Amino acid sequence: MPHTRLYVRAKLAPGSEISMGEDQTRYLGRVLRLQVGDTLSVFNGEGSEFAATIANIAKDSSLLSIGERIETNMESPLKLHLVQGVSRGERMDFVVQKATELGVKRVSPVLTKHGGVKLSADRAAKRRDHWQKIAESACEQSGRTRPPLIDMPMPLKIWLESRTQDHDIDLILRPNAQASLASIPAPATKICLLIGPEGGFSGGEYDAAEITGCKAVTFGPRILRTETAAVAAIAVVQSMWGDMRA
Repeated sequence: MPHTRLYVRAKLAPGSEISMGEDQTRYLGRVLRLQVGDTLSVFNGEGSEFAATIANIAKDSSLLSIGERIETNMESPLKLHLVQGVSRGERMDFVVQKATELGVKRVSPVLTKHGGVKLSADRAAKRRDHWQKIAESACEQSGRTRPPLIDMPMPLKIWLESRTQDHDIDLILRPNAQASLASIPAPATKICLLIGPEGGFSGGEYDAAEITGCKAVTFGPRILRTETAAVAAIAVVQSMWGDMRA
């Protein structure tokens, strides 16, 4: 059985004990069928991982005994920020999951003309929480100890107007752009990657992004689905400049 890793929202320190709620207890007991004395590891997003032992498990609660700190180094030295146009269906869920596995540090979901998604403030908050949980689960599977930050969804126009200038380079994937992704000089530590939704960004959105300093790059001769483009581009960027280099 693969080693179990669990994301928890609690302070962690050797010798302490933490309580698990009903959902995580059900996962440990009914899904994984773990029992008192079984071991796993836990992390809380602050960068450290700890050994843990199940001290008690009941129907709707459980208790973990925290052991020694486990040294891990699963975070990419490249600080990759993904700005992803939100599409209908489960495409965004897939992108968040795979972006987390590939080491992205931050995901900004943006609402666009061709995305066709409209979110009220309440629905936007719920979607953000949903995507954050997907990221946390992907960290459990992939070995990461720091889930990426998932921003609140916002219109692309608002994101462009409010974005900070702390990236070494901001790139927007645009079919038929003059520059290729492979031609871009290596960033020092930070890169921002903008990827359109199903149907791509509109001409006006591409132009607005370039006016604010985003460099348009092409990503091969074929038109990729939004979820394919995100995964492929992140993998290429990590291969060129991140921790997937040979």
